[in-house]
Amino acid sequence: MFGTKSNKIYDTRKGRLFIQKISPFLLSFVTFFSCLMSKWLCIENCGACCNLDPRDRPDLADYLSKSELDLYLSMVGEDGWCINYNKESRKCQIYENRPRFCRVKPDIFQEMYEIPLEEFEEFAIDCCHQQIEGVYGEESEEINNYRTQVT
Repeated sequence: MFGTKSNKIYDTRKGRLFIQKISPFLLSFVTFFSCLMSKWLCIENCGACCNLDPRDRPDLADYLSKSELDLYLSMVGEDGWCINYNKESRKCQIYENRPRFCRVKPDIFQEMYEIPLEEFEEFAIDCCHQQIEGVYGEESEEINNYRTQVT
């Protein structure tokens, strides 16, 4: 996938400059087109979304029902991580039966956050990017894997 920066286009997979100079019109077209092509993916061996610390999510009651909020809070371990997240395997132990608020799907995001279906991909990508950086850091292996696979 290609990324843009100033009036240059980079090959983000190789970290190399792809085109040195580009017209502003073509740059906006490439940026628009690359956004359309980006598709949200769950990246294996990440688990950033399983860091459930409620202090990082003060607006939980705005989009979770009372029963969902109770369930959410019951899933938070002492260290802020979900009690169903296996830190060794970096996998959710209840993935197939995980609650609605753990599912990243267009219809759920529309219902919970009022995100229009056509904006789902961009919104989900941004959410994951912020969460991964917040949990692991801006230069972590996890965020680099995410950037490589998603953007």
